[in-house]
Amino acid sequence: MKKIVCLLTLLCSGIVFSQNEQLAQNYFDKGDFEKAKISFEELLKAQPYNSLYFQKVVECEQQLQQFELADKAIQDRIKFVHQTSLLVELGYNFQLRKDGVNAKKYYEEALGAIEKSPNEVYNIATTFEKKSLLEYALKSYELALTLEPKFNFNFQMALLYGQMGNTDMMIEKFLTEAYANPQNNVMIQNQLTRFMTEDADVNFNESLRKALILKTQKSQDVFWNDYLSWFYVQQKEYGKAFIQQKAIYRRNPETFSNIVNLAQLAIEEGDKETAKEIFQFVLENTKDLDLLIQSHTYLMQLRIDQATEKEYPAVASELDLLLKEFGISPYSLSLQILQAHFTTFYLKNSETGKNILKTALNLPLNEYQKADVKMELADILLYEEKFNQALIYYSQIENDLKNAVVGHEASLKAAKTSYFKTDFQWAQKQFKELKSASTQLIANDALEYFLLINDNTVADSTQTALKQFAHADYLLYQNKNQEALSQFQSILKSFKGQEIEAVTLYRLGKVYEKLGDDNTALTQYQAIIDQHKDGIYIDEAYYFAAEIYNKQHNTEKAKAYYEQIIFHHEDSIYYTDARKKFRQLRGDTTL
Repeated sequence: MKKIVCLLTLLCSGIVFSQNEQLAQNYFDKGDFEKAKISFEELLKAQPYNSLYFQKVVECEQQLQQFELADKAIQDRIKFVHQTSLLVELGYNFQLRKDGVNAKKYYEEALGAIEKSPNEVYNIATTFEKKSLLEYALKSYELALTLEPKFNFNFQMALLYGQMGNTDMMIEKFLTEAYANPQNNVMIQNQLTRFMTEDADVNFNESLRKALILKTQKSQDVFWNDYLSWFYVQQKEYGKAFIQQKAIYRRNPETFSNIVNLAQLAIEEGDKETAKEIFQFVLENTKDLDLLIQSHTYLMQLRIDQATEKEYPAVASELDLLLKEFGISPYSLSLQILQAHFTTFYLKNSETGKNILKTALNLPLNEYQKADVKMELADILLYEEKFNQALIYYSQIENDLKNAVVGHEASLKAAKTSYFKTDFQWAQKQFKELKSASTQLIANDALEYFLLINDNTVADSTQTALKQFAHADYLLYQNKNQEALSQFQSILKSFKGQEIEAVTLYRLGKVYEKLGDDNTALTQYQAIIDQHKDGIYIDEAYYFAAEIYNKQHNTEKAKAYYEQIIFHHEDSIYYTDARKKFRQLRGDTTL
C-alpha cells in the first residue's frame, strides 16, 4: 500500500511540475518575461542541473535588459557546472550590451577550450550556432579537425556554409560526406533538393551540376555518375540522366533496375521519347525474360497512345506477334492485359477483351497479378455499362489488398463508377475519404471529383448539369472522344454562365489536345482565363495554354502565362514546372 501511495505522490508531483514548466513557457512566449523569469527560477531551484531552465532564466534577464544579473548568473553557473560552452553565453551577453571587445574575449576563450580538449567542440560549436554566430561555429569545427583529423563534421559544416550563403563550400562538404558515408545520402539529398527548389540563389543548380561533373571526370567511381543522374532527375532532364545510367551500366552490366525505374519516371512525367530510347536500350542489351516483356509492354503502350485509328490493325498484329513469341504464361501477363485493354477500348471488342482476361485468371498467378487482371476486367465491365459487376471486382481488390497502392486505385475506380452512375452521394463519400490517400495522384484525382460534385450540387440541387457532365466524362472513359465533345459542347450551350461552365471548358481543352487540335484547345483555356479568373481551374488554364504556346514556339506568350502561375498561383501543383520552364524560355543557364 505504501508503494502505491509513493507512486501516486510521484505521479502527481510530476504532473504539477510539467504544468509549471508549461506555464513558464507560456509567459515566455507571450513576452511576459518578469513572470517567466520567476517561474523558471522556481523550476531551476527544484532541478539545479537543468540547463534548459537556466538558459531560460538568462534569456528572460537579457530580454529585460538585466545584463549584469545575467552576467553574474552565467559566471556562477561556470563555477557550478564547469561547462566550457557557457563562455559563449558569457560572450553573447556582452555582445547584447554592444561590448564587442569583451564578447570577442570570451568567444576566443571558448575556442581555446577546444584547443585544450577537442571533444569540447560538440557543445561549443552548437552553442555558437544557436546564437547565430556562424563564423565562430565554423572556426570551432575547423580547429577541432586540425587537432583530431579523425573527426567528421562535413554535414554540420555544410549546413553552416549554406546559412552563410557560401553554397560552393556547402556543396563540396555535402558531396564529400555523401561519398564517405553513403548511409547519410538521403538526408544530404533532401538538403540539396531544398536549395535546388528555392529562388534564393539562382546559381545553385549550375554550381551543383558543375561540381558533380567534375567529380565524374576526376573519379572512375560510378557513385558520381549515379549522383549526377539523380541531379538530372530532379531537373526532370531524363535524357541526361539516362546518359549517366548508361555509363554506369557499361562499367557494371549486372542490373537494369535503375534504368527501368528511370524509364517509368520519364513516362509518368510525359517524356515519352526518352522512355522509348531507354526501353530500346534495354531490349538491345538483355536476354532477361522479365525485362524483355516489361520493355515490350511499355513500348507497346507508348505506341498505342500515339497511334491513329488507321494504325490500329498494325498495333493489334504487333501484340499478337509478341504474345506468340513469349507465350501465354504469368510472365507475359502485362502484355495480355494490354491486349485486352486495346481490344476493348480501341477496337471496341469487349467480349474478346474479357475472354483474354478470363484465360489469364486460370494461370498460376500471385495475389497482385490476380488483382491486375481483375482491375482490367472491372474496367471492361464498366466500359460495357455493367456498373454493379464492375463494382464487385473493384471491391474484391479493395478487400484483398487494402493497404497496397492497387487497393487505393480500386477504391478510386469504384468511386468513379458511382459517379458515372450518377450516384453522387455515395461517390462523394468515397472521394472525401480518398482525398487523404498516401498516393498523391490518387489524392489529387479524388479532390478534383470531390470539388466537382460539391460545387455543382450547391449551385444546382437538382444536379441536372452534373448528371450530363458525368455522362460526358463516361464517354471519355469509353474512349468515345467525338461523342464526349458533343456532350460537353451541349452542356456549354445549356448552362452558360453557371458553375459547370469552367470545368466543361477545361475538359474540352484536354479533349481537343488529345485529338491534336491545339488551337481549339487554346480557345477553351483562354475562355477560362477571360471569364473564370477567380475559379479553381485558372492555374490549369494558364499552365496548359503556356504548354501549347511553348510547343508552338510562341515564347513570349508561353512566358507570360507561366509567369501568371509563378506570381499569382504559388500553391498550384504546376508551380515548380512553370517556374523551371519560364527560366528555360528566359534563357537562364542556372536551372
